[in-house]
Amino acid sequence: MNPPPWKPPRRSAAFTVTFDGREIEALPGWTVAAALWAAGISSWRTTRHEGRPRGVLCGIGVCFDCLVTVNDRPNQRACLVPVRPGDAIRTQEDTGHED
Repeated sequence: MNPPPWKPPRRSAAFTVTFDGREIEALPGWTVAAALWAAGISSWRTTRHEGRPRGVLCGIGVCFDCLVTVNDRPNQRACLVPVRPGDAIRTQEDTGHED
């Protein structure tokens, strides 16, 4: 028995989200990190004490280098959070909470 002929996957419609007020394009099934990377953004958090840039390190949710604020919810791991149409993503600063 032969397998069915290969067909390219159907591409879903792209949608927009914002990152620090800038519109970027994303596809269904992507994580926040994937959308940011596709837009050429590799850093979206800074370290608390020295302000060093951070982005994805492990990519599987073990570390916390990729934290972002998504729809006013701080400390979201960009490598795990699925991106959704209309999401407002912001750079994570300090703890992400207003003091």
